[in-house]
Amino acid sequence: MMQGTEARGAPSTHEFIAPGATLGVMGGGQLARMFAHAAQKMGYAVAVLDPDPTSPAGLVAHHHIRSGYQDAAGLAEMAQCSAAVTTEFENVPASSLAMLATLAASRPVAPGAAAVAVCQDRAAEKAHFVRCGVPCAPHALVESAAQIAGIDASLLPGILKTTRLGYDGKGQVRVTGRDELAAAWVELGSVSCVLEKLLPLAFEISVIVARGADGVVVHLPAQQNLHRDGVLAVTRVPAPDLGAELQATAVAAAGRIATALGYVGVLCVEFFVLQDGALVANEMAPRPHNSGHYSIDACDVSQFDLQVRAMTGAPLVAPRLHSPCVMLNLLGDLWFDVGREVEPDWASVLALPGVHLHLYGKAEARPGRKMGHLTVTAVDAMQADAVARQAAARLGLEVW
Repeated sequence: MMQGTEARGAPSTHEFIAPGATLGVMGGGQLARMFAHAAQKMGYAVAVLDPDPTSPAGLVAHHHIRSGYQDAAGLAEMAQCSAAVTTEFENVPASSLAMLATLAASRPVAPGAAAVAVCQDRAAEKAHFVRCGVPCAPHALVESAAQIAGIDASLLPGILKTTRLGYDGKGQVRVTGRDELAAAWVELGSVSCVLEKLLPLAFEISVIVARGADGVVVHLPAQQNLHRDGVLAVTRVPAPDLGAELQATAVAAAGRIATALGYVGVLCVEFFVLQDGALVANEMAPRPHNSGHYSIDACDVSQFDLQVRAMTGAPLVAPRLHSPCVMLNLLGDLWFDVGREVEPDWASVLALPGVHLHLYGKAEARPGRKMGHLTVTAVDAMQADAVARQAAARLGLEVW
């Protein structure tokens, strides 16, 4: 099935950066590591800017610039050695991306600083959704105690979220009344927040799109996601509860969001499907996303391949799902049993058919830390689900 808005193989009008060049990535975590693997597979060298000497991406890159994200000397080195630069997570300061664009002159920085800045601020993000005609949860900005006193009671119960730096359930508190709201705002540091009305959710999905400098937009099939404690636990593709019409609506909305930002690169938009069948946007991430990792094993073009193509001006071809799949997130909790460190039983899991293990090369396992993922591919969704449940049971994962 075709996934995208352009014919497969449509030419790009953006100047192409050929293999052999060095591609830079801001950040050294697992997303940068998987980006590096995709770029290296295509013949590019990779430069990583990250202060951690043992960062997962730094360990596999051709060049590791060990500096902070706002360090002028590090940014200058990145601009000098890279033919194009991207980012692996949304909290790289937008000002650093803007500086890179200046230092690198005509070399692409994708996504650009202005687009990333919108994604870094929940209030700006929701305003962008509204401008694009994409519904989101009723909400209000909370920046002072006086604003709390004037909050519309219809927004409660709700979730109070910091406008900046929140991810994987961090920086947010559920509240049922005005007194709880006031206490939660103080708990979050009395910083700028957004209060979102709690909605009756049926399930959650995400859509990953890639947009080139020439305006071509392609997308992966929509993913259905299950979260535990605010962290992604399971992704299933095709999304089992998502009808074709609603999937088309979500894909079109994600495309509008990217286009209105003038976005270049890979963008993930998370949506809630409500119990009445309505679709509302939750948030977006200006990068490849945890819910898209399955594409490495289940699609002919992965989200990281798309990231490389978008920043180099290569044609954006529409990815095809060749295998139904289930992806399981592997957190650091797996390495502990009643307080003592253990090694998960990988041999038992790898004995199952269609299992693809990805570990991120992190030096230390910690509870809640993303250490890897497991993708199960199969001839049909039912078999993929059955094997994924077996794998989860063998690892002691309780996600369903």
